[in-house]
Amino acid sequence: MCGRYTLTITLEELLMRYGIDETTIPYSPKYNIAPRQMVLAIVHDGSKNRMGELSWGLVPPWADDPKIGSGMINARAETAAAKPAFKDALKRKRCLIPADGFYEWQEIEQNGKKRKQPMRVVAKDRSIFSLAGLYETWQSPGGDKLSSCTILTTTPNELMKPIHDRMPVIVHERDEALWLDRSVQDPARLERLLAPYPSHELEAYPVEAAVGNVRNDDASLIAPQAEDEQLRLW
Repeated sequence: MCGRYTLTITLEELLMRYGIDETTIPYSPKYNIAPRQMVLAIVHDGSKNRMGELSWGLVPPWADDPKIGSGMINARAETAAAKPAFKDALKRKRCLIPADGFYEWQEIEQNGKKRKQPMRVVAKDRSIFSLAGLYETWQSPGGDKLSSCTILTTTPNELMKPIHDRMPVIVHERDEALWLDRSVQDPARLERLLAPYPSHELEAYPVEAAVGNVRNDDASLIAPQAEDEQLRLW
């Protein structure tokens, strides 16, 4: 799955990366982005890329209660085209979710006991990358609207296999325009984009347990775990 990620670059870098002229959305670096928070997403309006905010946890238009979004932070790439909650969005409402790292918890054994070690996965060159997202808009009986999203996941690459049995779909920069193209509505044309990202372009390192608390959100969370602590763990 993908349940936490980071976006720590400057606003100028973000706008330049996606070819966006300007935005009125408040922005600050985020070190511990979690479900149900408002997250940045990139869509294409037919002429240019636009950036907006979506609630992380997709709420389908037919849902009776928006709380359903809590269980829809991720969508399996292998089955999204057949799932009622995701199939329409996969055809018409795809987005890119900017990130420069994501967290996963690896089960390890320490002193004869199993525990979860948080790991941060980043591009080797520390560049920003795009997570494959789907979005929808839900409207309450009173007319209030909620725009929300989910992150697609796929099978793990060789780097991720020891860490977790799923990983987020990362869209290659060369394929971002295709993913955002609303005229492409045949899921078969998108299948190759949903493969695990190449291991040799990513790396993972352990971070401190403080990342497990969603209230923590500062630069210390992305610092590599202290070497003496790593020695005790590994």
